[in-house]
Amino acid sequence: MKIHAYLFFDGQCEAAFKFYAECLGGSLQLMRFGESPEAGNIPAEFHDRVIHVCLTVGDQLLMASDTLPQSPYAGIKGCSISLQVDNVPEAERLYAALSAQGSVQMELQQTFWATRFAMLTDRFGVSWMINCAVDSQQG
Repeated sequence: MKIHAYLFFDGQCEAAFKFYAECLGGSLQLMRFGESPEAGNIPAEFHDRVIHVCLTVGDQLLMASDTLPQSPYAGIKGCSISLQVDNVPEAERLYAALSAQGSVQMELQQTFWATRFAMLTDRFGVSWMINCAVDSQQG
């Protein structure tokens, strides 16, 4: 079994996932509501919204979609996407990229459990934790 996160956005799904693909690498697969078999049942102004997107990084998946009027968007609350990285330079790169135009709850720093750890919310409202338990470059 694998566990994968699924996020919901209010019209920003495509922009968010293009940004995540830039930050995390990997490949995107994206389908819009207007391309789905249900397109006739969706108001035309929502056809460009994302019905499903999948970012594949190695054997890991991050998935999402946009909401529709019958499912009002309440924001992403109560969870974080946690990135486990192997070295400090990668933690620093991800921290800089994901925190740009977002908000930082805990700066990237050494903790009693990790060489580097940070908590932030990106510009799309998604909460992230970056954890580098041991820097593989240091041994």
